[in-house]
Amino acid sequence: MYGKPWQAGFSLIEVLAFIIIVGIASSAMLSVMSSMSRNAATLLPEQQAQAIASALMQEILAQPFTFCDPDDPTAPTAANAAGCAVQETAMTPEAGEMRGGALPFDNTNDYHNYTANPVVLPDGTPVPGYRAAVRVAAAGALAGIPAADRLLVTVTVTPPAGRAIQLQGLRVRYAPNT
Repeated sequence: MYGKPWQAGFSLIEVLAFIIIVGIASSAMLSVMSSMSRNAATLLPEQQAQAIASALMQEILAQPFTFCDPDDPTAPTAANAAGCAVQETAMTPEAGEMRGGALPFDNTNDYHNYTANPVVLPDGTPVPGYRAAVRVAAAGALAGIPAADRLLVTVTVTPPAGRAIQLQGLRVRYAPNT
């Protein structure tokens, strides 16, 4: 019965050739995957810095930017600075205000010149090795928006031994009665 033409199978040489080809392909795939995971690990600090900068920017832009200090009872109705009992003009926090403190920042202006080394998350957790700096300044020309009613917020976060990440955002004064 041996040697009949209708029998099928693989010879030893065919099996060995298949094993060698699969081994070479697997080795190449593992090499590529190893390189990718190594590169991903080197980018991780910059990705974390980007996430921290984005979260800080969102926190700042969510703060009020009105004519009056947000603690002023006339803040929701003031149409201009003259309608305020306490105007919000300084680019510094009011006495006792600090980010994450008992009296937290309550206005976009309060974040001007804010620095953190290390960065501290809103829940109070420090992030060692990461530094943050915030600058709030008058924004460039924008059609139809007076210069006093617009701010450019710049957040810079520097990861440990990495490239600084910088984000910029625009905050426009909200005055409900204008």
